[in-house]
Amino acid sequence: MQKKFSRLIYFLVCFIFFIICNFYASNQIISYIKSGHAISDNRVFALNYVQNTGAAFSILQNSTELLIILSVAALIGIFAYIIKHLKTISMKSLFCLALLSAGIAGNMHERIVFGFVRDYFQLKFIDFPVFNVADIFINVGVILLIIIILLKKTRL
Repeated sequence: MQKKFSRLIYFLVCFIFFIICNFYASNQIISYIKSGHAISDNRVFALNYVQNTGAAFSILQNSTELLIILSVAALIGIFAYIIKHLKTISMKSLFCLALLSAGIAGNMHERIVFGFVRDYFQLKFIDFPVFNVADIFINVGVILLIIIILLKKTRL
């Protein structure tokens, strides 16, 4: 029981930490951009504020309600998985799931509050959609989980 409780606390602390980092970084960057500052004088990276009403790569544009429902379903699924497998799930996997969950929750929060997701990082050396910190959390969390699964060849 002690092991399960400490793992749950670890997941929740990581999840809350990542949510706070996302909210703080996003608000600071948006304020920086809106105050007239810009980073665009290089060939690699720019700050470019975009209001995205869709999901990744701008799919499902103007489907805010559907994307909120899908986010809630994904979070419920992740939390249910964690609770069911709390005794056997690795700490690395909990960290990655906290990162993934915080990214989903961050984008969901923006969809609920603003009606869109605020994107601002733009890669200039390739044609790639503008993205935000929550998107980074989601992608890094998924990539790390895939690596963990491939290396262990077992469940999370």
